[in-house]
Formats: sequence, structure tokens, C-alpha cells
Amino acid sequence: MAKAADIGSKRLINLAPDAWVQWVTQRTDVVAQEILGTEFQWISRETDVLIKAYSNTCGDFLILNELQLRYTIQMPLRMRAYAALAQERYQLPTYPVLINILPPPSTVTVVNSYEAEFLGLRAIQDYRVINLWEVDAEIVFSQPLPSLLPFVPILRGGGEASIVQRALTQLRASEQLNELEPLLAFFASFVLDMPLVQQIMRWDMAVLRESPWYQEILTEGEQKGLQQGLQQGLQQGLQQGVHQGARRQLMRVLQRRFGEIPQAVQTRLEGESLEQLESLMDAAIAVSSLDEFLNSLS
Repeated sequence: MAKAADIGSKRLINLAPDAWVQWVTQRTDVVAQEILGTEFQWISRETDVLIKAYSNTCGDFLILNELQLRYTIQMPLRMRAYAALAQERYQLPTYPVLINILPPPSTVTVVNSYEAEFLGLRAIQDYRVINLWEVDAEIVFSQPLPSLLPFVPILRGGGEASIVQRALTQLRASEQLNELEPLLAFFASFVLDMPLVQQIMRWDMAVLRESPWYQEILTEGEQKGLQQGLQQGLQQGLQQGVHQGARRQLMRVLQRRFGEIPQAVQTRLEGESLEQLESLMDAAIAVSSLDEFLNSLS
């Protein structure tokens, strides 16, 4: 997920872990016990938050939370792979959940399962899908779900200035939550004009630049264009940060599996798009040699 969601997803869920696990499972008897590591044999996922949970009816089990800024067609295979890796490592049943933050392009259909067949053998992985744009903003205040407060502007019915102001008031009422203001402003900029967002927040770009959330969003991204407004700067940094993070993660997988990677391969990867890098990540996990990976790269 993108810097705004991915880097802070564990922090967001930690605000109210019991409320979160009950919301994603739709079971009121579930409690969060521990947030576990998502570093597996060959790969570490910053977008995943793996929670060990418990309920009277199910006992101990895992909840795999995957927060994505936008759904891509590679997600079903990823959900299958990471659910299996989590279950293998911790030897517990796994409940995978995909939370999509922003709607994908109209040409992409969001699905809730992975299905494949090869030589008569079938592979199936179901997972729950939560599209935030379909979630009623009111449940954030009524349940309550403080982890979703920064996302209120993009929830159903949350794009009104009064609702954004309501979310801001709750953030500012808590020392634990007030650092999330820039994230709320970021998503508000998708549905409201920037002058109105700045008026609601009652701060300017100087305040935004001092916030830890802003720095996380832009650390790996291009910082030019900030003077053109909050939305352009954040979106640009977000896109660049995700791209660089995907390339770095792919290199880490290749190095762990095959040792030193030639500079020519690293240079080639710098020119690949985010979608291509995601596809190459699946190949890097599946292939048995670097030569086989290079064939997929070609």
C-alpha cells in the first residue's frame, strides 16, 4: 500500500485492535491477542498486518490484514501466497482480509478469491474484501473505529465538510490520534477543494511539513511540486514511494534466493513500472534460478 496506508497500517490497527478484528471478521466475540511478524522465508510485507486472535467458538487463529491503496489484478495470487505462508509459519488457521482504500480503474474488477487449475489440479483461496468506499462513515463514530478516522472522507457519506470536521475533532481530542491529521487531510483532498481542506484543518503547508506522517509519505518520493498544493505533493510522493519500495523489496527477494544480483539487472528494474514490478515479484518467488527469472524479465 502506499506510504499513507502501508507504513502506518500497524500503527492504525494498534489504536483499537479488538474493535478492528471484530469489524473485519464481523464477530463480536473475537479479541486481538498479538500482532505478529510478517517476515517469511523470502519476503517481508510492510502492507500486511498479521494478528493472532481468539474467539470462544474458533479458538486461536490468524487474521491477515492486507491494506492496499488501490486493488490490482495481482492481489488474488498475493492473498493466496501470504495466507499460506502465515499459516505455515504459525500453524494456525488463517482468515485473510483485503482492505482496498481507493476504487480501482473501471476496467478492473475486485474479486474475493484466487482460483487456478493446472493439469487437473485446482488451487483455491477465499478471502474477505472490504472496499472502504462502500463502508458507511457513520460506523466509524458509532462503533467506534478510531483506526478508520483518517479515511472518513473517502467512506460512503464521509465526503461532506461537516463529517470531515467531525473526524478532525475526534483526532484532536486524543494525543494518540492527533498525529493522524495530515493523513485525514490527504484523503479529504480527494473529495474536497484544497482551500476548503486547509480551512477545515486551519493550518498551512508549513505545519504539514513538520508532521511525522507527512515525512513518512514523502521520504522515498519526489518532493518537487509541493508548492502546488497538498494533494499534488502527497500524491506524487505516494506514487514514487510505492514504486521504490516495490523495487527494493524485489531486489531483497532476489538477493536472498540467488545471492549477488548483477548491476545490469538492477538497472533494468529501475525502468519497470509498478505493475511490472508486482508481476516480477510473483515470478521471483516462483522461479528456481536467476536465469529463469531473467527469462521472465525479458
